[in-house]
Amino acid sequence: MLPFVINGPSRRALLAGTFAGLALPAVASAGAEAASRRGSLPRRPNILLILADDLGWGEIGSNGQRIIHTPNLDRLAAEGVQFKAAYSGAPLCAPSRCSLLTGLHAGHSTVRENPEGGPQHSLTDADLTFAEVLQLSGYRTACIGKWGFGPEEPGQASHPNLRGFDEFFGYIGHKHAHQYFPKYLWHNGQKVQLNGSTYAPHLFRKRAVEFINAESDKPFLLYYATNLPHSPSVIPGDAGEYENKPWSAANRRHAAQVARLDTDVAALIRALRDAGLAKDTLVLFTSDNGPHREHGVTPWLFDSNGPYRADKRDVYEGGIRVPLIAWSPGLVPRVERQPVASWDLLPTLADLAETPVPANLDGLSFRGLLTGGDAPQHSHLIWNRPRKAQAIRKGRWKLVRFAPNIAGAGPEGRVELYDLTKDPGESRDLAAARPRIAQELGELLDGSIGDDPRLPYGLRTELASGQVVVTLHNGSAVPWTQVELGLGGKRRARAHTVARVDPGMAVSVGFPVPATGKITARADFQANGRSHTFRRAHQDGASPVTLTSAG
Repeated sequence: MLPFVINGPSRRALLAGTFAGLALPAVASAGAEAASRRGSLPRRPNILLILADDLGWGEIGSNGQRIIHTPNLDRLAAEGVQFKAAYSGAPLCAPSRCSLLTGLHAGHSTVRENPEGGPQHSLTDADLTFAEVLQLSGYRTACIGKWGFGPEEPGQASHPNLRGFDEFFGYIGHKHAHQYFPKYLWHNGQKVQLNGSTYAPHLFRKRAVEFINAESDKPFLLYYATNLPHSPSVIPGDAGEYENKPWSAANRRHAAQVARLDTDVAALIRALRDAGLAKDTLVLFTSDNGPHREHGVTPWLFDSNGPYRADKRDVYEGGIRVPLIAWSPGLVPRVERQPVASWDLLPTLADLAETPVPANLDGLSFRGLLTGGDAPQHSHLIWNRPRKAQAIRKGRWKLVRFAPNIAGAGPEGRVELYDLTKDPGESRDLAAARPRIAQELGELLDGSIGDDPRLPYGLRTELASGQVVVTLHNGSAVPWTQVELGLGGKRRARAHTVARVDPGMAVSVGFPVPATGKITARADFQANGRSHTFRRAHQDGASPVTLTSAG
């Protein structure tokens, strides 16, 4: 782990550099070598996942934005794969991020609502994240920016360090992330005190570049969860090129926030290239939900939701349709219109890391779509805001259902039906004209909401009766054979062999506690015709995995 030192500029020092040009370096000029890799991805690539906060589908130029300039994101889109039918897990932050991390839609996930909408659950030991999966398979992992799940305490199950991230720097809690000039941030389990005059996104960018530049023989996963352009519309200094626009101050600064996000993306791509890592990296850029209209921002000024209806908090398309761009020097530039959702990220990243994909997820790997091939398609997609609104999309049809007395629904609630092929803006309700389709979709929606369906997965350790108990859970859909469990890193101090562990089964072995040194469990096994190795360092406070109902 890198030593951590805060040495960020003050608010005043940031004025000159916030909107300085950070042109995205050329990526398609590597000649014959680049041409020979077109349509391909590196084996076990580095993953840079950039998650914007409340950035609407239409707020980037490649999706039609003409007022706010996003040249760097537009270039990524032009040189990569643009997903035009990408969906977030929810129309607001916390449940959307839970779906993205865990591969479950909001009908099964632990976190289904924001704090103001009712009790917000924290993540638990039952929640397997994409970081845990990649960490087990040998990736070094970092979460920088907004985590969004409390409590603000080290050593608890919802903390990013216990959910698969070796390195964490940023906000733990959801509401704390609304402070752009915070008085503290968290670095792993420690509070880092600040003076309240340093712009947090600057610190996030600086720390992310340091993580990229750290020497390592491991591939990396960097989850860069910026809080831009969430309200309030706060930036250091004035609004740059938007300062003299005839808009409200909130709108000018919102535009400047999006521009700042664009330059941050350019800085991270530049860091990859300067470190010689771009060719080995897949960059994914997306947002957690549709555009906000908070603290004076008016998204209709910017056409932030493009052709889609509504915005943040709504289960109409404008609240859940989000940008998704995939970029790597070997990809063929193209537009992909097959629907994908944020809960597809966990199986996709596991697939890219060549590690067994956990079973019983709601997500499906879209790896094939990145290189122009095929990928499994969802039979349907669902969104669930308990006691408020729900939606389901199946092919061309989308059902929207409001709870009683929500959004003018009346005491019986309200059901609406739209044909997205003919009516992407959801302006013509067909529920009365197509009652059979509405009924079928409603029944399918009801059947899609319930308990967490996953199997326990991965490697866990527990100290008990003077032993280190190592447990390997096969939570995939295929058997794991020639299983060898032991303690130690590159060299196992002790080992125990098991011929086969079937899906849904586990094997536990107790080992004497080592006299000195860090306790690291290791499992070697065969699955899907490949050799796999899982490693996990013991962490006090991390319980053996036991999946329970999400409630």
